[in-house]
Amino acid sequence: MDLKGRMVIYAQDIMIFTGRSRSFAYNALNEVRRQIGKSKSKLLTFQEFADYHGIPVDELIESVQKGTQKKGPGSSRS
Repeated sequence: MDLKGRMVIYAQDIMIFTGRSRSFAYNALNEVRRQIGKSKSKLLTFQEFADYHGIPVDELIESVQKGTQKKGPGSSRS
């Protein structure tokens, strides 16, 4: 998966980055949305997520890219 050009972060990305469960990832997304004042229907960007958690956005994106490359083609979603 090439993340270049993609701005939106999804629960699957957070699962790859943290190694935690899907429910943790959704809770993390919702917490950031709540804290920055976005409604549940609005998407979050990698930048917003990284800023909220004090993570350099480049490191977040690089980690997610490496994690998706390890899975390889034909991997099922968890």
